[in-house]
Amino acid sequence: MKNSIGKSVIFTVFGESHGPAVGVVLDGLAPGLSVDESYIAEQLSRRRPSGAADTARVEPDRFQLVSGVYRGHTTGTPLTILIPNENVRSADYGQLEHVARPSHADYAAQAKYHGWQDPRGGGHFSGRVTAGIVAAGAICRQALERKGIRLGTHILRCGGVEDAPFTDVASEIGRIEARRFPLILDLEEAVEAAVLAAKSEQDSIGGVVQTGICGLPAGLGEPWFDSLEGVLARAMFALGGVKGIEFGDGFGLSAMRGSQANDPFRMQDGRVVTATNRNGGINGGITNGMPVVFNLAVKPTPSISRLQQTVDFVEGKEVELALSGRHDPAIIRRICPVVTALTAVVLCDQLALRFGTDYLAQP
Repeated sequence: MKNSIGKSVIFTVFGESHGPAVGVVLDGLAPGLSVDESYIAEQLSRRRPSGAADTARVEPDRFQLVSGVYRGHTTGTPLTILIPNENVRSADYGQLEHVARPSHADYAAQAKYHGWQDPRGGGHFSGRVTAGIVAAGAICRQALERKGIRLGTHILRCGGVEDAPFTDVASEIGRIEARRFPLILDLEEAVEAAVLAAKSEQDSIGGVVQTGICGLPAGLGEPWFDSLEGVLARAMFALGGVKGIEFGDGFGLSAMRGSQANDPFRMQDGRVVTATNRNGGINGGITNGMPVVFNLAVKPTPSISRLQQTVDFVEGKEVELALSGRHDPAIIRRICPVVTALTAVVLCDQLALRFGTDYLAQP
């Protein structure tokens, strides 16, 4: 299934940016999980544009729980969430139907779908589709929290501004949940200023976001091709702006000796822990009980107002393009709740595979 992920909890996305709605289906969730609609709305608000550093397209995200929920709990049958598109301006894309916006999926979609794709606002490739991911992830995240598993994502680097990396993951997740941007409070204005500076120059910027997960049991994941790193990486690369991933110290490990890169084991309060966490809580593709930490490289938003060289792929000629319309000068803030939500979906699937479908609903 080309728009689905998961083996026990199967997650499917659907919809286009300027179509009637976007949405998701979660099939295989345990029956009896609490569904808090106010929490879903709160998580959607974190993804929603909220200022000059974001796109001017603001959707109300009035989601509908179409199936799989009864009396505030999951039924165990496919759970469908529908989010209408209520603020579209398709006229902004009238001149772009045959023009490949640089670093967008326009030409790749043309090559795959032979001109039958919906090009408006990026169609099925649009970040608008991530609204459904956040809504579904909110349900999964609350189920994880009831099992003592917490997770969160923050901006690590953006526009020359750098935040503190996760160290005490459990306490720091609470801190980022209380704010829009970083762990260090003074960085919020600095990050926003960097985004606005790029916008003023008709440009965009990217950055690095960091996700931390604490409370996962040891033994989650598989060796080789279903490693937890591999499953998470597959999910993260579904997000159009993500171009790289590293776990723990990632590429930094390549510059170390083994004596520096290894995480020594020790006993603490009767359980096995590691003195450091350079490998990001995963050995051999399987969790070792330490926090799982990974970083994502998020590219600059490809939609910029500067004059660019491209092609009209129907006429077969080179053209110049200066985009107008409503675009994010950086998706770095808005991608954080999306990454957290998609991670939560993956973890629910992995836990169901390891412990059974009903595990998340058990006390």
